[in-house]
Amino acid sequence: MEKLVYLLFQDPGVPGSKIRQGVIDEAVPAMREAGASHITLHVQDEDVDGGRPVRRSDPPIRAMVSFWLQNSDDRGPCEQALGALAPRIAGYLVAESRPLVHETNPGGRTDGMTQVCCIQRKPGLSDDEFYDIWTNDHKVVAIETQSTVGYVRNIFTRTLTPGAPECWHAIVEETFPIGALTDPKVFYDAKDDAQLKANLDRMMASVERFLINDEMEVTHMSEYALG
Repeated sequence: MEKLVYLLFQDPGVPGSKIRQGVIDEAVPAMREAGASHITLHVQDEDVDGGRPVRRSDPPIRAMVSFWLQNSDDRGPCEQALGALAPRIAGYLVAESRPLVHETNPGGRTDGMTQVCCIQRKPGLSDDEFYDIWTNDHKVVAIETQSTVGYVRNIFTRTLTPGAPECWHAIVEETFPIGALTDPKVFYDAKDDAQLKANLDRMMASVERFLINDEMEVTHMSEYALG
C-alpha cells in the first residue's frame, strides 16, 4: 500500500462548501471505484473562516485529499477526478508517520481544526541532522508548547503531477481544538500572556533550527474522514 496526497489550488472566492461537496459527491465515488481507501479530505470551508492562512501560491491551497492505493501507478482515475475540481492540483507520494493519533468522526467532520503546513527544510542540514531535529527535538517542543491533539507527518518521496512545487519536503497535519483557530492562548496552550510568549518563543526557535519560514504555506482546514 502507498499513500498519496493531493493539494487542490482554488480561487479564494470559491466557497469552501462547494469544494467540499465536489470532492465528496464527484471525486470520492470515482476514487473508490479505482481502488482508493482511507480517503481523507481537508478543506478550507465555513467552519474555519476565522483562520489566518499563510499563502505563497496563486491561486492558494484550499484543500488536500489523501488516500491509499495498492499501487500508485494506478492513480490515473483518482488524479483525473480531483483535477476536474480545481484549476491546479499537486500530487505527492509520501511516507506517513503519526506521532500523535487523534480521534476522527468516520464519514463526517472531525472535531476542531487542522493546520496543514507545507514545509521546506533548511539548507546545509544533512538528512540525519534534519530528521533528528524534526522527529526528536521538535516533536517534543510542538507537543509541549501547543494544544495539539493530532500530528501527522507526510514526507515526500516523489512528485506525481507535472509542475507540482518541489520546494517543499513534507506536509504536516496538526489538529487542534477549534478555539485555537482564533485564540493564540488556546493554540499555544497558555494560561496567561507570559506563558504565551514563552511557548511561542520556544516554538519559533525550534522551527528556525531546521525549516525555512519564508517558504512555509499554512492553511487552516476542516477534516473529513471519508473512509
